Amino acid sequence: MVMKYKIHPIVMGTKVFDKSMMTYQFNNGKEFTIPIYCWYIEGGDKKILVDTGEMSPIQSEKREKAVGGKIYTFEQGLAKWKLKAEEIDIIIHTHLHNDHCENDYKCLNADIYVHEKELEHIHNPHPLDYRYLEDYIEDVEENGQIRILTGDTEILPGILAVHTPAHTDGGMTVLVDTPLGKAAITGFCTISQNFNPPPEIRAMEMEVIPPGTHVNVYEAYDIVLKVKNMADIILPLHEPEFAGIDTIGC
Repeated sequence: MVMKYKIHPIVMGTKVFDKSMMTYQFNNGKEFTIPIYCWYIEGGDKKILVDTGEMSPIQSEKREKAVGGKIYTFEQGLAKWKLKAEEIDIIIHTHLHNDHCENDYKCLNADIYVHEKELEHIHNPHPLDYRYLEDYIEDVEENGQIRILTGDTEILPGILAVHTPAHTDGGMTVLVDTPLGKAAITGFCTISQNFNPPPEIRAMEMEVIPPGTHVNVYEAYDIVLKVKNMADIILPLHEPEFAGIDTIGC
């Protein structure tokens, strides 16, 4: 019997920038605030997180209004679900840009799953990849907590990490079996509009919009479309609509 999980999106940071950073060649010039999530996967005997968010998020009424939900520190967000950092058993990383891994070092007992390409890039980033900051993972590397992924990997029954190098070379989409079907926490930075483009984009015969930041835009398009077709529930990494929702998948 396959384990069924609940997914809890917890906002642990925000960014304000041009919306086209999410949607390639679309929404240029539109200011947009994105939530940065830590996803708590509840079920079974392991306490599991996907990404860990920002260390010192800006907590303001303006930002919370913009994303439609409360912004938590790592400790506050875990406490909401009666968790402590040292109790986390597993962290699965979509990628290692800083806003997705700044609280790893607090989880002293966690096995941390990350694709080998992310480790390569965080230690030797291209100038365009300024979001890689190795300071955030040096402690967990020294502690021997890193578990290296080289491709699609079943982390636990009902939780599959799939290599989707759209936004970064080592991006991993996390497929989670829930009572309402298979959910995909995307391995690339997108919003719902990437998966459900407006009529003017569909009129150009585009079924999806690639992420604004990508490795190869043609491959990114194909990967977004692939993920759209492999899950019942799509959870783009920075979609604001989940900021005010406690639980997904049940």
